[in-house]
Amino acid sequence: MTQIALALRWGGVHSTLGLGRQRLLCAVVAIARSLVLAALFVSTAATAALPSFEAVRAAHRPSDTTLLDRHGTPIQTLRTDMTVRRLAWLPLAEMSPALLHAIVLSEDRDFYRHSGVDWGALAHSAWSNAWNTRTRGASTLTMQLAGLLDDDLQRPADGRSLTQKVGQIVTARELEAHWSKTQILEAYLNRVAWRGELVGINALAQTLFGKHASGLDALEAAVAAALVRGPNASAAVVTQRSCGVLQAQGLSCVGVASLVESALTRRGGPPLGEQLAPHFARQVLAGMRRPGASLATTLDARTQRTANAALHQQLAELSGRNVEDGAVLVLDNASGEVLAWVGSSGELSDAAHVDGVLARRQPGSTLKPFVYGLAFEQRLITPASLIDDAPTQLATGSGLYLPQNYDRGFKGWVSARTALGASLNVPAVRVGAMLGADALWARLNALGFELPESGGYYGDSLALGSADVTLLALTNAYRALANGGVLSPVKWRRTAQAAAGASTASRPAGTRVASAAATYLVTDILSDNNARAMTFGLDSSLALHGPAAVKTGTSKDLRDNWCIGYTDRYTVGVWVGNASGEPMHDVSGVSGAAPVWRTLMQQLHAAAPSNRAAPPPGVVSYRARFEGDLEPARDEWALAGTEPATRRPQTAPTRSRREPPATSPDAVALAGGPFGIRTPRNGSLYALDPDMPPHAQKITFEGEAGSWWLDGKRLGQGTRWRWAPWPGQHELELRNGAGHVLQAVHFEVRGAGLKAAVAAR
Repeated sequence: MTQIALALRWGGVHSTLGLGRQRLLCAVVAIARSLVLAALFVSTAATAALPSFEAVRAAHRPSDTTLLDRHGTPIQTLRTDMTVRRLAWLPLAEMSPALLHAIVLSEDRDFYRHSGVDWGALAHSAWSNAWNTRTRGASTLTMQLAGLLDDDLQRPADGRSLTQKVGQIVTARELEAHWSKTQILEAYLNRVAWRGELVGINALAQTLFGKHASGLDALEAAVAAALVRGPNASAAVVTQRSCGVLQAQGLSCVGVASLVESALTRRGGPPLGEQLAPHFARQVLAGMRRPGASLATTLDARTQRTANAALHQQLAELSGRNVEDGAVLVLDNASGEVLAWVGSSGELSDAAHVDGVLARRQPGSTLKPFVYGLAFEQRLITPASLIDDAPTQLATGSGLYLPQNYDRGFKGWVSARTALGASLNVPAVRVGAMLGADALWARLNALGFELPESGGYYGDSLALGSADVTLLALTNAYRALANGGVLSPVKWRRTAQAAAGASTASRPAGTRVASAAATYLVTDILSDNNARAMTFGLDSSLALHGPAAVKTGTSKDLRDNWCIGYTDRYTVGVWVGNASGEPMHDVSGVSGAAPVWRTLMQQLHAAAPSNRAAPPPGVVSYRARFEGDLEPARDEWALAGTEPATRRPQTAPTRSRREPPATSPDAVALAGGPFGIRTPRNGSLYALDPDMPPHAQKITFEGEAGSWWLDGKRLGQGTRWRWAPWPGQHELELRNGAGHVLQAVHFEVRGAGLKAAVAAR
């Protein structure tokens, strides 16, 4: 109160020094009281707006937003305000007694005895200031809180004016009249600035000491009290003041200097507690202007913990095989809600900040179900159609493409069911070539993949996953398969109704991307453990107790490994690999990502096993039989109208798997008849020899029984046709009886002149 002291000087107070310092001090106190009483009459309007304790606590805005799972459990805290570090409001009961004692002792010893203003301390401060004597401040904790609650009462750099000081005193008395001492102390410790950007004891304790405020000991409490007096003081000053607080309690100063040094140099991290989903939190909060203190999400803490633990355990088991990264996504089929989102392997990764759920990578064979689904939908093949798994070459923009299977072997004639279930590459490329890259590209984009290039850019390799996709898009596309071909967006924020307990099981509005009937055929194949036995065996990580449709994939050079699958309730996607793009060592889909997928599916269905869906309209069942020993007879599904019209009960003569099946009328009616064009291969190049007679250079077209069309003109019908070559680029089509194109290939004839070619015709 410099202004009061100066007024006393100017009024001739010095002449009263003979009365003694005590009488002068009493006079100062009386004057101060008179000024305050006078101010009470003019401060009624200001004090009428005094907020309640509950209002102050409710208005507290942490700088960090805490994400809650679907059950209200905190799962992740992420900073959203970079101007200040202020954590959640902390009740007084959650602060250590040592802290409360040190703060009161250091800042306001008579806190529990005065009514907001310590008049003796106030007068003593004014007296000392009048004689330029340094002394402790006279503001009580209540007066300091008044300055924290009202911006007009905050202390400026050059000190408060007389009006501000009087307003602070008046507000402090009002606080004492309407708030309890406990509420005043609690609000003060949550609002006071400590050091740098730190506001509130919660931020101070966790940032400088790495613990909750409830665990602060006497030394840490003394340092905190010292920082209230000088928030940005040097380490030496803080040490000196901390020691003074300890000595006032009769405690030793041993260890204070090292504690201050470590506290003031400690770098703050995320708040204490579970930090389960940092990448998910960034995705949820992206674009939000003013997120609240907490946010309800769709995540399930238990499933998130299982996903984190399963990924870490699997990567530990793969140690030594150059694998350090992974990502996991779990979706609820009905609602599209995200139940688990693991963006990286955390401390195991050198790129922990990269979100593996959103990063684009090659999906490998996980795109094959969409290839076969589109072919089923277009009625080009059925699950029992035979496709030749033999060496082939396909023309691409950069040369010939020679697809190979994972084991570098070829299986000969196999059914589409076996080809998809066992993840054979050549049959998938054949079916993809028949569809055309543009048609497949359009279907994949309709499923939400957002491929950056055109279908022609990827060519026939698109069927084997040459395009980069995200785990989020891939898993949601499989969820569309689980929902019968209907695609809908995923959700990660819960609505107010859902957070209040309303059911979220209703299916959101979606877009039909694929037919329910064709999708059912794909799901049935992916759920068939026998169909995948050729490659994966009968006892792999893909086999569960209940029905589950699942597919693995490995990208070129073993850079990425995937396992995506779904049941009637959940879809789980797992990626394992290296964010750097380095190849793994001897890691396949079934040994890399599949164990994580299996662990999650078992946990999700621990209480209720999965169920098999009923076939939709348009799907029929029949008994499929195959020539010779190609595949055992079985009950098979097909789209209505594509099943065989006749049956062949007798056993046909045994043939080699490398030999095409018989083409008699009975054999053609079999579900396991040959499919597509066997020769020529797409992209084949023929060179004519001018020294050979034309009739000796005819090219033989072989494949399924049907009609052969060359460059838009019909040649003839049958399983084979011999054609006298004509120089140039040609398109060969094989059509069925209804005129639908079963397959089209392109080839080129070079050499010999036009005259020789004309003679050959």
